[in-house]
Amino acid sequence: MPDEKLARAIRSKIRRDILHILYDKEKVSVHEIAKKLDLSESSASKHLKLLYDLGFINFENKPPEKFYFLKIKEIRELFEIYDKIVEKMKQR
Repeated sequence: MPDEKLARAIRSKIRRDILHILYDKEKVSVHEIAKKLDLSESSASKHLKLLYDLGFINFENKPPEKFYFLKIKEIRELFEIYDKIVEKMKQR
């Protein structure tokens, strides 16, 4: 179900951060994502695979690396709403 896929993708702060990175740059390598988020490349790859399996991202294989990019550009709008809701919840 699409709503469950969306919830699974954004449940993790790391996956949200990856999606933010991919929104800000057209194509990004695993190495670059791992470095920006202070993760191992293995950990970054696992999160990227999940986002790929859920249909949020795609990749272009240019050996020796894969370059990932967003399939769903509207994700930014979701994050803007998400951030506003989190901020309002903090004010309670």
